[in-house]
Amino acid sequence: MSITVNYEYKLKPSQQQMQTFEAWLLTCKKVYNYALGERKDWVNSRRCAVNACSLTSEYILPPDLARPTYYSQCKSLTSAKKNFVELTEPHIHVLQQTLRQLEAAFVSMWERGHGFPRFKKKMRSFVYPDVKQNAVEVGRVKLPKIGWVRMRMSRPLPEGFILKQMRVARRVTGYFVMLTYQLGVQVPDVPAHGHFLGVDIGLDKYLATSDGELVSRPRFFNALQGKLKLLQRRLKHKKKGSSNWLKLTGKIARIHQKINDTRKDWHFKLAHQLCDSVGAIFVEDINFIAWAKGLFGKHTLDAAYGQFFNILSYVCWKRDVFFLKVDKNYTSQICPNCQTHTGKKDLRQRTHYCSNCGYTTNRDVAAAQVILQRGILAVGQPVSQIASGDVLLGVSSNTNLGKCP
Repeated sequence: MSITVNYEYKLKPSQQQMQTFEAWLLTCKKVYNYALGERKDWVNSRRCAVNACSLTSEYILPPDLARPTYYSQCKSLTSAKKNFVELTEPHIHVLQQTLRQLEAAFVSMWERGHGFPRFKKKMRSFVYPDVKQNAVEVGRVKLPKIGWVRMRMSRPLPEGFILKQMRVARRVTGYFVMLTYQLGVQVPDVPAHGHFLGVDIGLDKYLATSDGELVSRPRFFNALQGKLKLLQRRLKHKKKGSSNWLKLTGKIARIHQKINDTRKDWHFKLAHQLCDSVGAIFVEDINFIAWAKGLFGKHTLDAAYGQFFNILSYVCWKRDVFFLKVDKNYTSQICPNCQTHTGKKDLRQRTHYCSNCGYTTNRDVAAAQVILQRGILAVGQPVSQIASGDVLLGVSSNTNLGKCP
């Protein structure tokens, strides 16, 4: 087992180096689209039976032609370099990684049910899969066939790690390099310890904790939505590809980049705040893809709960805090004090009241306390054994909600 970490730095390339980046990205896009076209033609040529071809048009390929694969297309790429000088300019590993990216897209289609890969309008990054350990120094990075490129050292490099790969990415704010480091050590799993915390997410408040803390939901997208709408309305009247059209698309892209960076920074700060005084955090296991298709899909996407949970799990691992997802069903319909089923609540009802024991609290706080109880039960046993039907099992009303049992 090994630890893998990614470090991202902003590059400060010269004008000539930026031209090289753009030329390589264009070549990678052409290689990707040509390889995808080969695979698409092969699939279309075998889509119907021999005696049932279309009357208007049909792909005609030799019947003994093998299906294009990553290895066969890498071999074709080597032969094509003799006829096309453009293919000799980028590093060969960069072009091979482009073909590997296409292969990964087809694997996702076959195994995960994703759609058929589509042609790319632009390529935003290229990868060096094999790099030397002395390729990174303080304030600069050496890219094969490009040379030393200056970069902004926003944080120090990790010590004792091995550099595995480098990715150069183009964004609206400039060029960035993502450095992947690995350390081959056995990291034990973090045990549940110390103070336990349950976290419930919602739309009224961003999240609520079992300790009674409520975090307001910042509206990252809504804050700049008016400005975006104005720029997009102006863009509609510009000629596509013109100088003014390019300027407006750049402004729109910078606003989206600002929204993304602000949201991600806030997620990291909130994750560290939750980990400050706890030893275990429990959250709901939610399908956010289904959430995004609901009535509040726009607000769900703006909150980016999926990204927050990924960041929270990483921060918990980094700070030795136990992290676990538990069953999400009926968390708002159960009293955390006596485990009585209180029935479904309307979205306008923001207070939990139990007619059986009289326990009253904020609705989201009560759900967080139920999540905490399920997390306590899940420690040391499968999560699937916690909930049966709509009633939580096995937790007495005098359970200490905040301490490790």
